[in-house]
Parts: sequence; C-alpha cells; structure tokens
Amino acid sequence: MAQKTYMQALNDAMREEMERDPNVLIFGEDVGQFGGCFGVTKGLFDQFGERRVRDTPITESAIVGAATGAAAAGLRPVCELMFVDFIGVSMDQLFNQAAKMRYMFGGKTTIPMVLRAPQGGGIGAAAQHSQSLESWFMHIPGLKVVMPATPEDAYGLLISAIRDDNPVVFLEHKMLYGVEGEVPDNAGPIPFGKARIHREGTDVTIVALSKMVYSALEAAETLAAKGISAEVVDPRTVSPLDMDSILTSVKKTHSLVIAHEAVKIAGAGAEIAAQVAEDAIDYLDAPIMRVGAPFVPVPFSPPLEEAFLPNAEDIVAAVEKIRS
Repeated sequence: MAQKTYMQALNDAMREEMERDPNVLIFGEDVGQFGGCFGVTKGLFDQFGERRVRDTPITESAIVGAATGAAAAGLRPVCELMFVDFIGVSMDQLFNQAAKMRYMFGGKTTIPMVLRAPQGGGIGAAAQHSQSLESWFMHIPGLKVVMPATPEDAYGLLISAIRDDNPVVFLEHKMLYGVEGEVPDNAGPIPFGKARIHREGTDVTIVALSKMVYSALEAAETLAAKGISAEVVDPRTVSPLDMDSILTSVKKTHSLVIAHEAVKIAGAGAEIAAQVAEDAIDYLDAPIMRVGAPFVPVPFSPPLEEAFLPNAEDIVAAVEKIRS
C-alpha cells in the first residue's frame, strides 16, 4: 500500500497506460517539459518524448477538436484543459461532435478521449478560473463525467477513463492535488457508475461530490458528537450516476442531504434529489436538503470566496434543520 498525493496518482495512471498502450498520447497547454499548469504531467515528456506528449496553442477548440479527430482515427488522447472554465470555447467540438459521433455513425466508430480539467475554488483565482461545472456535462448524452475525491479513486478512475471507448470529462478539484491517501499496490481500474461509501451511518445520508466529500466527513464527525449517525456517499461519477447505492442508503436512513461546490441552482444535487423524490419519497421522513454555492460568480476576494464556498458547517446545519 503506497501513500500518494492525488496529483501523483493521476500522473502514475497516465504513465502506466502510456506504457501499456502505444496509442495513448497526451496533449494540452504546457503539458510537455513544463509538466502542466498544476504539475500533473511532470516527467511524462522526458519518458515518452514530444511525439506522445505535445504542447498545444492556447486554443481549447483546437485541443478538443484534435482530440475528437484523433480518437475517431484510433488513438486514445488524454487532453489537459488548463481550467474547466475555458471549456466553453470548445463546447461545439465537445457536445455536438465528440459526444454524438459514435451514436450518429451507428457505432461504427468510437471516441476514446479524455478531457482532464481542474475545477473549483479556494485559491483566489476569481470568477473565470474557479467554477464547478459538472452539471453542464452530465446533461449531455454521450459524455461520461468523473469527479474523483481521493488519490485511489483518481488513479483507478483515470485508468478506466483512458480505456473507455467514449468521451470522458474528468474533473479534478484543484485543491485536491496535494491531498495524500493510500493507493493499493495492486490497484487497477475502478468501474464507472459505482458509488463509494466513505462512512456508514443510520440517521442521515450525505451525498457529496469531489472536494465536498472531505467536508461531509468532517460534518459526520461533528454530527456523531451530537448523537447523529451520518452515512457519507460519494458517487464518484455523475454520468453514469449510481442511484441504486444512493437509494439504498436513503431507504436505510430516511433522510438526505446533498453537497456540492457548484452553485445550488440546477446543480447535480437537483438531479439526485429529483430521482430520490421519484423513486423513494415514501421512505423520506423530512425534505431533501441541498448544500451548494450561492447563485453568483465566484468572488476574487479571499474572505468573500471563503463565504461563497460551502463547507462542513453548512452540511451540519442542513442535517440539523431536517432533523428539527
């Protein structure tokens, strides 16, 4: 069992898949000798050279368009977008081309491409570099959307993403890159659509995405001191979404709080809440509560950003509200 940072786990997954499959290549802005904006591709250029680790112009439309074409031609590109906020420049290439080509060609082609993109706030990067946009992508049929919270999950889910024959949007919270955790020596791919139960409980289900998993676990400790047993569920992928695990937990605890860093309005939590209401409303003893950011751009000011970002205290308050 090795202790690794989230960043190192991602780097190891890419390196091992490149060693295993010569069709895997990496490209993006500054991913070569510089090693990526956050250092995730560090060392890969030295090992695999510029033919397989390529720097691109600052043009997201070209990156995603080239990835789509390369994937359709039989390669397995892993592209790094410096910030998820810039993906809007390439949305036509992503949701009109990559997401639909396999379907529109009757399955005669595959699009095995991965778009890695840091997202989330916490570093004072302001409104254009700090958003959480997973709900954009989970609304598009044909895309798979991955949000790992731990180094082990980052490693296993990235392997699965690279091996998948469909386009995958792989969202990495930038505040998680330095988080350390255990990665088993024999770790392998982790299947999509299978949630992880980080903590078992009996009184309330807390479904948390990405970095909010750690806030949920902190909240669970606070709640335990008050005699409330919280179960923490991490979907790990929001498309496909493991509703079976969420519903099983809700049927046991009879209450649900959903936490994500994205703005609460029209977020992933709204879809989870809707499906639980459709399929398990008779099991609920209280209304479903969502914890998310307010419907404003992410502030630049550190104190305002701190006030904007949801945290463990917000989760505790949501749980206490429904139990009152």
